[in-house]
Amino acid sequence: MRIAYITPYQGPSLVKQRPVVKNRSMSNKVKIELIAEALHARRHELEVISHGEVVENKCKFYPAFSEPERFHPEIPVHYASVLPIRWVNGLWSCWRTLQLFKARHQASPFDLVVIFNLKSSLIPCAKYAMRRLRLPVILEYDDDVFVNVVGEPMNGAIDGRHHRACAELLKTVAGGIVVSPFLLSRFPAATPKLVLRGAVGNDVLQAASQTNGDKRNQVLFSGTHIESNGVAKLIEAWKLAAIPGWELHITGYGQLTDELRQMANDAQGVVFHGLVSREELVRLMCSARICANPHAVSRTPGNVFAFKIIEYLGAGAHVITTPMGELEKEIESGITYMPDNEPATIASTLANVIQTGKWKQDAAQYVRETYSPEAVSKSLETLLQQVAAQ
Repeated sequence: MRIAYITPYQGPSLVKQRPVVKNRSMSNKVKIELIAEALHARRHELEVISHGEVVENKCKFYPAFSEPERFHPEIPVHYASVLPIRWVNGLWSCWRTLQLFKARHQASPFDLVVIFNLKSSLIPCAKYAMRRLRLPVILEYDDDVFVNVVGEPMNGAIDGRHHRACAELLKTVAGGIVVSPFLLSRFPAATPKLVLRGAVGNDVLQAASQTNGDKRNQVLFSGTHIESNGVAKLIEAWKLAAIPGWELHITGYGQLTDELRQMANDAQGVVFHGLVSREELVRLMCSARICANPHAVSRTPGNVFAFKIIEYLGAGAHVITTPMGELEKEIESGITYMPDNEPATIASTLANVIQTGKWKQDAAQYVRETYSPEAVSKSLETLLQQVAAQ
């Protein structure tokens, strides 16, 4: 089966050529790569099509191009052109991403389309695929469009138009891939669906086996440095906890990075790594005893789920996190929940997990078996067969 995977993918050459720091997502990049590789493992032919979005207003044209540094030699990645002028950027991305999809289909017809979330620039591709090409479309839905990052409804005029388009698409897609049971409710009951919380790559599995449980007294945060991810509150909590013999390691980059570094100037044991290679991130995950996800608490539990939680657990770490919806009890055995992400709460949770030795509790075996590349590939293939049978 030939599949168009239409996504907000950001490969290494895009990062070099376009200013995408403000909207960069390392977790989405890894997730897209792992799912694409899982589909390819079932002998499907894939092409990744990305709108290559630039959110900073700039009077500069960025031409379309294909990624020369592929994450897999047999999976090409194509980026649409971008013209990030205010009031033009969004319309341009919608138009050019659709044109790119049409061109790739004309060059070699697709049999199925997978859309990653409900970005406004990707919806026209889904509609065109269903209405004009009569192709089945699967929506990979892991970030609920109807609420913001803390689960509050968005009710602006522009939001309303976008929400109506999203609601229509959710009713008509041929299948869904979601990260939580809550998001299942956004689809009709009869639509074939798969709950896929994440994936644990072979690199994590191999690194974990090599370390053989040899962990260090380290707490790891990995993610974009934005307010909702709670990294600023984690640093404040680290100062409050003042845990001797332990270090807080922070990877990633974002709008708050400079401010965060200043906050940590007088904190003991805080190590900033910046943007690291995939290999280095895997090494850090597999060496940390604890991984932290101090995300802002959502009023709509399950509207979003941090992909990195599955990777953290697969690496053999204990995870402290705010609630992110209903989870299997096997996964929760490796998690300590925080009711909120206030610094005092994070500090007391860290102290308790460390002092009681709770960090020794993990869910590594279950997560590695359930979310290994082979297991994910098998689950995706089952979904594709259900969609094709309709």
